[in-house]
Amino acid sequence: MRHSKSDRPDDSAASPPDLPDVAAPRGNRRTRRRLTIGASVLTGVAAVVGALIVTPIVPPADAEPALDGFYGQRPQWKSCDLPGLDKVGAQCADITVPLNYAAPQGETITVAISRMAATDTANRRGIMLSNPGGPGGAGLDFTPEIAAAMTPEVRARYDLIGMDPRGIGRSSAVHCGWPRGFGLQSAGIDAAGYAESVASQAELAARCATSGGERLRYFTTRNTARDMDVIRQVLGEPKTSYFGTSYGTYLGAVYTQMFPERSDRIVLDSAVDPARYGAVDMVRDMGVPNEAALDAWADSAAAKNNTYRLGGTREEVRATVQNLIRRAAEKPIRVGEYDVDDHALPMMLFTVLDDPRAYDAVSDMVRLFADAADGVSVDPDPGILKSLAYMLKADPEDGAAQMAIMCGDAGVPRDPAWYWRNIEAARPTQPVFGAFTNNITPCAFWAPPLEERTAVDNSVPALIVQSTGDTRTSYGNAQGLHRAMTASRLVTLDNVAIHWIFGRYPNNCVYAAVNKYFLDGTLPANDETCQRD
Repeated sequence: MRHSKSDRPDDSAASPPDLPDVAAPRGNRRTRRRLTIGASVLTGVAAVVGALIVTPIVPPADAEPALDGFYGQRPQWKSCDLPGLDKVGAQCADITVPLNYAAPQGETITVAISRMAATDTANRRGIMLSNPGGPGGAGLDFTPEIAAAMTPEVRARYDLIGMDPRGIGRSSAVHCGWPRGFGLQSAGIDAAGYAESVASQAELAARCATSGGERLRYFTTRNTARDMDVIRQVLGEPKTSYFGTSYGTYLGAVYTQMFPERSDRIVLDSAVDPARYGAVDMVRDMGVPNEAALDAWADSAAAKNNTYRLGGTREEVRATVQNLIRRAAEKPIRVGEYDVDDHALPMMLFTVLDDPRAYDAVSDMVRLFADAADGVSVDPDPGILKSLAYMLKADPEDGAAQMAIMCGDAGVPRDPAWYWRNIEAARPTQPVFGAFTNNITPCAFWAPPLEERTAVDNSVPALIVQSTGDTRTSYGNAQGLHRAMTASRLVTLDNVAIHWIFGRYPNNCVYAAVNKYFLDGTLPANDETCQRD
């Protein structure tokens, strides 16, 4: 997740597009009175932005605050009260860390960790911290999934340490009272939909500014990396190994940059290019692979047209999907208690296209939405209802922590017209996902980051594993991280559209490379390419 500003026009030179009155009732957009965005949206947005933009408080670059009081604490291990961890005999503890590392004598927060202890004490390597992605993913119970992919010999040598990063789960969690659970959404099919999106994203940012204020700005990746190093010290280890996937690869890369001498064996699965990390470039990179995955799924659905009735060719299936999105814009599709509109329907597709083994489930879901749009009574499965609950109802919780971290890590363009131009430019080649991957986010209305984004450029050895068709972190991202970490090796899983491999998508070649590296520290002599089993 990163940005490169060189391809962005100056925000101040942008002229706003013609957009409708966002206060118009939801319904048939053809009846809405059209006003300019400057008259209907940007006035209110400007007030929000003005309230949020304050002078950054940047900690001194050479600051080394005294942390002895934090290093000296002793974990109070206890039952985790989580089925997956309790089943494997893991224990949990809370570690106290500074909210602001530039002022460690000030407010403190807690970070929840878990430990699956090494069993081969004679050959114990040390600790292995981990992160499952997000940002915003709770990782306290991530370790059993990692352990399941390890050979017994590897598993026995490490204390596997799970962690809910600061602001998440059991770690002094961030909540902003959002009405929905996901901070990202599609812009919709037209200018009317985009106006709604601008207003909605500004509202999410304003809620966080009201509830979290200045305190919220310290929930960042750099501070999470500092937390990890406090945990390492508290556990009495000179170094830490690490396994991270998705956003967790960025966190791992930042840790190696900030603490290279304390980094041991590092595996980064489904990687983020640090130069493109953030709520703009990294998200835009998702457009092309998601459209490609949609093509692959459409071929699958077309081959089973007798079952799913979505179309007999890729083009027909795609047309069915795009027509559903248009219909959802005119009249949201009712599924259970949820109204699925053109902002939410592409996101529902996005959530299930990261694993080719789930293509039949995607077909079932699209068939369900098509039936519901036609007025047919539908019975959605629990998985669909769970996704809808999180996305549209903030149940069980909102996604504010994800946005707090991303927005606190890297600034973004603030002019809504800049995003609108990108959305319109992407529609011809990305008709389903371009309006999502180019859409404005709450970060456009967030307070500026307190620190510069981390420039990763180091020679810490690391193993990067990546599939070529990854829909969440594109293959180009892995190549970018590989260039930034000059001593790394890249193991590519060819012609598979899977996000997160080790622990999720068994592959003998990839698993062997990861396990060998964790076992004896041996990286492949050269980059390698693996084929699906």
